[in-house]
Amino acid sequence: MSAHTVYENAPLGSLIRYSDGTPRPPARIKKKLAAWENRNGAGRLVRKEPARERPNWISPASFTLHEGDFGSGGVVVLTVRRTYSLDSDLRFEIVERPAIGAVRILQEYGDNAELLHLAQSHEAAERWLTQHRYSNVRLNEVTEDEVGADVVEGRAA
Repeated sequence: MSAHTVYENAPLGSLIRYSDGTPRPPARIKKKLAAWENRNGAGRLVRKEPARERPNWISPASFTLHEGDFGSGGVVVLTVRRTYSLDSDLRFEIVERPAIGAVRILQEYGDNAELLHLAQSHEAAERWLTQHRYSNVRLNEVTEDEVGADVVEGRAA
């Protein structure tokens, strides 16, 4: 599916796989493998940005995938996120949608929200918030109605 389809249909917290359609090169060819891994992977959908028009430039709509956190001893040193515009030439697939009862912890940015964490329950979300201090946060539970609307409207993966 296209980037546009993911932007329109995937809820925040969905696991998205992306690919350029080429086969994985052998591990012994390190440079080709690194280039392939740069265009093939997966991440959790954490942000959707609408198109923006400014006097000097136009920014197309985009979405951001969180691919992972790296560090040691419970300290995150590096967070990997990738942002894709809707005109991306990659192919995308919604691998998994958030489960019913899961709770999204969202931080507000103007008219948009960014997913900080996807908790299994409301209690787990509250525990996460006590350990991670963020301002302007709201909790958003995944409901049966949301999942049912995806099925009815043909958006279910």
